Amino acid sequence: MALRRLGAGDEGEFLRLVRVSAELHAPWISLPSGPGEFRDYLDRYEGADEEALLVCLRDGGEIAGVVNLNSVIRGRLQSASVAYAAFAPSAGRGYMAEGVGLVVRYAFEELRLHRLEAQIQPDNRASLALVRRVGFRYEGYSPELLFIDGAWRDHERWAIVNGGLTVPHSTLPQR
Repeated sequence: MALRRLGAGDEGEFLRLVRVSAELHAPWISLPSGPGEFRDYLDRYEGADEEALLVCLRDGGEIAGVVNLNSVIRGRLQSASVAYAAFAPSAGRGYMAEGVGLVVRYAFEELRLHRLEAQIQPDNRASLALVRRVGFRYEGYSPELLFIDGAWRDHERWAIVNGGLTVPHSTLPQR
């Protein structure tokens, strides 16, 4: 698997994959379904505190899924929230576990974050299995945490901490 940033040139393939994956994603995540929504999505992830990464097959470069780093917080926290979605043609093959693992490594080594969090709806068994497999640990339950698919949804909170951070990010205070 390989990671690359989502770009304007991905619009056609991305939107096609969202369409064929609609049943897989509902009610867990909402992704852009048209050109205007895609452009808004792309704009959102151009800032310093958000990043959209595509999980791609090494052979051929087909998109297997997307992993978003949301709400990157610097200073004393050095954290981000992780959201991800597999696309139906590649689902169930372990690609997203490998892709999320690569994003964790990227966030810890390149972005020098200390902590990543994932919020998952309790009935989303595939997603819960994925975060366990990657090394996240359960931290708690939050009723009505996120607004998804037209309603406030309960979520489990999972996190992973960078225990090997040797060179902190420059925004981390000395004391």
